[in-house]
Parts: sequence; C-alpha cells; structure tokens
Amino acid sequence: MPYRVIQWATGNVGRAAVEAVVAHPELELVGCWVYAPEKAGRDVGEIVGIGPIGVTATDDADALLAMDADCVLYSPLLAKPAEVVRILASGKNVVTPLGWFYPDRGSAQVAEIEAVCRAAGVTLHGTGIHPGGVTERFPLMLSALSKSIVHVRAEEFSDIRSYAATAVVRDVMLFGKPPAEAAKSPMLKILGGGFQQSIDMVAAALGFALDAEKRTRHEMAVATQPLETPVGTIEKGAVAAQRFVWQGTVRCEPVVTVAVNWLMGETHLDPPWTFGAERERFEIEITGDPPAKVVFHGLHPSDWRAAQRRNPGIVATATHCVSAIPFVCRAAPGIATYLDLPLVHGRADAALA
Repeated sequence: MPYRVIQWATGNVGRAAVEAVVAHPELELVGCWVYAPEKAGRDVGEIVGIGPIGVTATDDADALLAMDADCVLYSPLLAKPAEVVRILASGKNVVTPLGWFYPDRGSAQVAEIEAVCRAAGVTLHGTGIHPGGVTERFPLMLSALSKSIVHVRAEEFSDIRSYAATAVVRDVMLFGKPPAEAAKSPMLKILGGGFQQSIDMVAAALGFALDAEKRTRHEMAVATQPLETPVGTIEKGAVAAQRFVWQGTVRCEPVVTVAVNWLMGETHLDPPWTFGAERERFEIEITGDPPAKVVFHGLHPSDWRAAQRRNPGIVATATHCVSAIPFVCRAAPGIATYLDLPLVHGRADAALA
C-alpha cells in the first residue's frame, strides 16, 4: 500500500512537492492545506499546473488532521513550531525543509517535540538542499574519502533574480536598500537557524570539538548605476549583492564554513563581484588527506527569466523532501536526522520501472 501524503501549502516548494508525490510509486496524495481562500475547494493538480488529480485543496486544518494519512510534507513560507507539534500529535509523520535538520536535543522545544513524537508514534525529519543537503548530508558523504580533515566548506553562488518572492527579496533580504539599512538584515539569524544546525551536524559526525560561539559575517556590494530587476529598480548606491557566512571554529580556527553569495546579476557592482568561470553553483570542499571538492551544477535555472516558470533548486528542495517520506514513515519515533536514517534515494522514471 502506498504511503498517504498531505501537502501543507502550495507555494514554490509545495507546488513542486505535489508533482513529485504524484510521480512517486510509493506515495499517494490524499490532501492539501492552502492558505489563500481562493485556492480552497479547487483541485490541487489545477493549482500546481499539472491538471486535475482528484484531490481537493482545503483551508480547514482540522479536517486534514482528522484524515487517515501517513505523512505531512510541511512547506509554508515560515515554520510555526506549534503547528508542527499539532500535526505530529495527530499521528502523522512530518517532513519539512524549514528546519529540524539537527536540532539541539537539550532545548525545551525539542524535548517537547520528541515527547509528542514518541506518544504519537511518529517521526519529524528536516531536509532540503541548502540547508538540508549541500551543507551537511553531502559533505558527510564526501568526507569518507579523506582522513585528517581540518576544514569543510559548503557554499552557494546564485543569481538572486531567479528567486520568485519579491516581498522576501526586498523586505527581508533587503536588496535595494541603503547599505546601512541592509546591514540590519535578519538573514544571518533567519538562515543561521538552519545553517548552524548544519555546522553542528558536520562537527558532531567528524568529531570537531567546536567553540561555544559561531562566527558570522555579512558583506555587500552596491549598484554603480540603476539596475532593473524582478523586484523593481535598484538605485545607484543601493545593495545589489550580498554574502552571508557562518563558521564553526575550534580554538578560534574555522573548521566548518557555510556561505551564500547572492547577486543581482554580475554587472555594475561595487566591489565588482562575479560568479567566476564555474558560474552559478553549489560547492563542497574537504580539506584533508586527500583533499576533495565537488561542484553541483544543474540546480540553477538557465537564466533568471526561466526561473519564474520553474526553478531547479526549488524542485530539488521539494524532491529531496518527497524522496525522504518512505524512509521517515519507516523510522523509529522521534526527530530523525541524516545520521539516523538509511541512505535516502530517488526512484526511476515510471516508464523505466
């Protein structure tokens, strides 16, 4: 029998997740929660653009939680911990790209979630791509090729014009703002909640004895002339590129580094940042004996205009979540990280199975 799945929200990740669930031979989509009232009552397949699939979206959370389902793929714009606890308490496993990659087992919130999971016999798993894959799962896999490791780096290089969330880019990331205002960006904290868990997981698995405090850095480049972008005009002198860095250290020396580089294109920037010869990508580098480096291509759109229709990075995030569902449904109750689950993998195209 297939695992019965509820999709929670149909934003960028949610739409791609519905496609992936429908294509997965071990899964069946049985419900979908939507935030917008105009989506409620519509066929989910029509909402996400794949045609009718016979599942109706609803904004009635109580009705969904009363359903017989094995797992909820939880992907609203921002996570609500109380909502996640409620879903778990209803007897449904949860897979999400919004955190819980490697949570602090000593925190009261995590202890509550663990207790709810054990009482309901369900599992919570955080996954995704960055964080949720490139920053911890794949570095750990690559690390098996090296000994005497002294540093692990995971870094993203992306054209932020391809990110189809105007309000987030302008009002949260603070692109287009004066540098003094953008310096107050909450992104170090918002993303740090996930990336610092990534650092902790890598450190725990490899055996680094991290210093108590992690190191962070925020760098910016400004436009040297007005730039026309999907989020409006960025005026001369306003922020048009940003770099955020998080580091775990041992005796003040960096041993795990996670970084994102987001540029509004490569022209008319000061400093004159570019993506370099490798173009948009994700990089993983292990400094050890021998050293190893992997570069991920294919997870970025061909150009930022194509991303408005389909962003491979968003699709990869959603698919990583969907691929994990059967493994999570079979896992022991509690919070399960990559260190707790077997190797999660994808499935063959239906025409080849």
